[in-house]
Amino acid sequence: MNEYERPVFFHLMEYASKAEGDVIDMVSGDPDWEPPTALREGLREYADADVDEFQYPPSHGLEELRAEIADRRGVDIERVLITNGAGEANYIATVEALRELNGSEVIIADPVYPYYYNRIQMLDATPRLVSCAADGSLDPEAVREAASEETAAICICSPNNPTGAVYGGAVKRELLEIAEANDALFISDEVYEQFVYEDGAFESALSFDSDRLVVTNSFSKAMAITGFRVGYAILPEWLVGPSRTRHMLTNVAGSRPSQYAVLRALRETPESYHERNRAMLDERIDRFCEALDAAGAEYTRPRGSFYVMARFESYPGTLENVERLIDDVGVAGMPGDAFSSSRADWLRFALVTPRVEEAAERLAAYFS
Repeated sequence: MNEYERPVFFHLMEYASKAEGDVIDMVSGDPDWEPPTALREGLREYADADVDEFQYPPSHGLEELRAEIADRRGVDIERVLITNGAGEANYIATVEALRELNGSEVIIADPVYPYYYNRIQMLDATPRLVSCAADGSLDPEAVREAASEETAAICICSPNNPTGAVYGGAVKRELLEIAEANDALFISDEVYEQFVYEDGAFESALSFDSDRLVVTNSFSKAMAITGFRVGYAILPEWLVGPSRTRHMLTNVAGSRPSQYAVLRALRETPESYHERNRAMLDERIDRFCEALDAAGAEYTRPRGSFYVMARFESYPGTLENVERLIDDVGVAGMPGDAFSSSRADWLRFALVTPRVEEAAERLAAYFS
């Protein structure tokens, strides 16, 4: 998990692309469905704009986009910072927590999206892992026991990558209280909020008012535009200035055409767009899990996001075994040990291909 100089995602995508035969790519969470119609229309409209519109946008983001987000989230516009995807938003919040709050540790759930862990290490801080249950749920009491005066931040992703767990409002409230009690920052990454399959399971941390809360999000998954790099952070007032400065010195500004298109899509896309995508993914989850049952695999059915973790008997989730699946089965997933030692026997599959059922059938045939 400390190989941030060469992320395993990129290695496996390259390995799969060079493999002989037909390979179904289930490595990374790049959506295969259509973006909102209004987003494409926004890009076309932008292409005909005056040359002035092709220059730097405000560093902290287009005012109209920030205002739209602020209105939807019920926060003051000054608290909204447009970033280069949710990754930069999360990075800024982590850096500023370590810089401003004196701690040297960041608490994260185990298993964890590798970039969280590696980012913390890159910043010369200590990742403090708190183990999740078998279904991916997180016990706030375990977080409370791990927290100390060395805790600068508690960083949690819900819906979760890789487990698909959803931490509801009660859990987030407790995590925020733990952060407050330890003079730390609670960073709630909510990038998969549009992909929850149980009514009422998800609640944004913005339901709670606190000056120790940062919520990060993006449109990459929700609008199927991971290449546009439009994310945002909603910051407490005391972090707005330092975060804007760090963003400006790192990026100068974000992409103006991407923000323009996202703004139009936000204003014009009906909820039915997201409902349709959720229904499609829920059906994919059904088909994939049915085939895993046939293969006798152990797995966690996601309550949110679009990832399934599975364990096949006597087949540890190592990089070598994932490469073997690519070569022998034509299915490319992720090794569980990329997410933590606690899931070293598992594999993770992203259900972002219309060939999910075919991939599952190949796996079932191979392991049966």
